[in-house]
Amino acid sequence: MKLLLFSLSLFGISVMMISAQVLPGIDVLVENDFVEVKGKRVGLVLNQTAVRRDARHMTLDAFLATDKCTLTAVFAPEHGIDGGVLAGESVDTEVREGLPIYSLYGKTRKPTRAMLKNVDVMIYDIQDIGVRSYTYISTLLKVMEGCAEHDVPLIVLDRPNPIGGDVVDGNVLDMSFKSFVGPAPIPYVHGLTVGELATMANGEGWLPGKAACDLKVIRLKGWRRSMPWRETGLLWIPTSPHVPKPESAFAIAATGAIGELAIINIGVGYTTPFELIGAPWMDGRDFAESMNELDVQGIYFRPTSYKPFYAMSSGKMCGGVQVLRVGEQCAPFTATIALLTTLRDKYHEQNLLSKVRGDRWKMFDKVCGTDQIRIKLLNGDSLERIVEWWEDDLKEYITMREGYLLYE
Repeated sequence: MKLLLFSLSLFGISVMMISAQVLPGIDVLVENDFVEVKGKRVGLVLNQTAVRRDARHMTLDAFLATDKCTLTAVFAPEHGIDGGVLAGESVDTEVREGLPIYSLYGKTRKPTRAMLKNVDVMIYDIQDIGVRSYTYISTLLKVMEGCAEHDVPLIVLDRPNPIGGDVVDGNVLDMSFKSFVGPAPIPYVHGLTVGELATMANGEGWLPGKAACDLKVIRLKGWRRSMPWRETGLLWIPTSPHVPKPESAFAIAATGAIGELAIINIGVGYTTPFELIGAPWMDGRDFAESMNELDVQGIYFRPTSYKPFYAMSSGKMCGGVQVLRVGEQCAPFTATIALLTTLRDKYHEQNLLSKVRGDRWKMFDKVCGTDQIRIKLLNGDSLERIVEWWEDDLKEYITMREGYLLYE
């Protein structure tokens, strides 16, 4: 593994930064001269995050430029092929320069026989964020399902998990709550790359009828499970409109589910989406003190104030906290529960949970992959009791997960 060393002088102090030369799956495929798809008609499942290591060239460009195979179709997930469509909005099928770009977030979320008629092999190349409710992994599983049904092999071009491959936290999804924001029995923070997740789905029989698709994973080169994104040397391409930097992945894991309740601003509408929790009635220093007393692993709550430009509390000065990761090991979904129990217990006069509409609770249950968290919050259960409730299932998942890890 190559290393780039940079020496900085800060106030006379020499600081050495190490940047690893991690190669994403697409670069490994190109390095291998496209041998895995030689002579094939290729369908690409991708979006704006499908870039080469230098970020100047896209996966799409690589396939258009090569004569080793023929690109015949492109498939786009939520947010569209360019990543500009807002969350939940339908993505349209279109044609660009004679190439069909099929939507997998519109009338259908699974590639159909008609879409695959000119495809010998499908390739998936989308940057995930490591959170169960983020729909790109749902698209991956739907692509696997379509490929299994129509006997089309699938190649996953792997990319790093930006939260880290060693961070696993939260409850394992109850399959009676399976949805497009909860597609598999994995915890909220799953600790897998997309290649590992696809391998696990095949091995555990998660596709309908316990089917398995013909799967190959082009592994990353130079990536370690404990490696922070900034250490990979890879540039970050925003995965969706409110995920502007790699740290946003951790932030979504810590506050995203709270946003489903629409009771408090979570930084959406400001320059640091998902990193903040705040309201016009909140004393940020007081709230930060209460949160930090809970000693959530690897997380510090910094008091702050901010004025959202849009979304909840738009145009109003909010007191609150910034949710910061300060440890290699951390518990972001535990932080979600810590925030909710503290908001419930500390601000009785706000009656926050009683203000949640029924449809909001329904979506919260889907995102949480269970109704038990809602029930326990409304029953007044403590942070400790809620976390204790999911611990056995989480340990079982971690043991099962060991058999599918592709990286040290």
